[in-house]
Amino acid sequence: MAEIVLVPGFWLGAWAWEEVAQELRAAGHEVHPLTLTGLAERAAEATPDVDVHTHVDDIVRLVEGEGLRDVVLVGHSGANLPVTGAADRIPERIARIVYVDAGPLLPGMAVIDFNTPRKQEEWRKQVAEAGDGWQLPVPPFDPAADPHNLAGLTGQHLARMAELATPQPFATATRPLDRPSPLPSRHCSVIASTFTPEQARMLAGSGNPVFEPMAGMDLHHLPTGHWPMFSRPTELASLLNEIAR
Repeated sequence: MAEIVLVPGFWLGAWAWEEVAQELRAAGHEVHPLTLTGLAERAAEATPDVDVHTHVDDIVRLVEGEGLRDVVLVGHSGANLPVTGAADRIPERIARIVYVDAGPLLPGMAVIDFNTPRKQEEWRKQVAEAGDGWQLPVPPFDPAADPHNLAGLTGQHLARMAELATPQPFATATRPLDRPSPLPSRHCSVIASTFTPEQARMLAGSGNPVFEPMAGMDLHHLPTGHWPMFSRPTELASLLNEIAR
């Protein structure tokens, strides 16, 4: 059985992993869902200075504080950089990173770079119009406007996301991660939901900087939208259980 740390993506807290954590605990794993600084029940801690390195510190603090070893470190979506950075900091404690509908980025890239230029411009405009100028507002979670990413979600899922999601400190998206050189080799898996392993390999082979690091990784497919912890929690937990063993 494994020690599994679950790190949520943008706008979410540990609450997002409730169903997945329940399934993994039933399978015998020790599970540690984490809320990052400035989100969910920690929203009052949000400041303009909260960035990717703050969130790396959160993960390292949990792993070291709980004395965890041989950790399976799971990061959904925008948690891709924090989990990568934490594994860089404490490699002796991390057995494997699992990226959920995301992947590692090349040095110098920030989370915002994982998005299309159009989406990047939308995010910057939303932040500029939000009033504080340093938080990314919660998206509308409108399946009519975003059917691909919101596939598989019920009205109940969408209502809960809208109720519990909190704005994201924007520096977590725009500041790249400081990484060691040369880059360390480690065991990594990807659970792809909105793209297929075949697409990832093709884009990696073409030199696409977003997908290039996935070349040769352990790739799995869980076809659904971008939020599999809500739309297919049992299947996601089953894949994580398989990978963790």
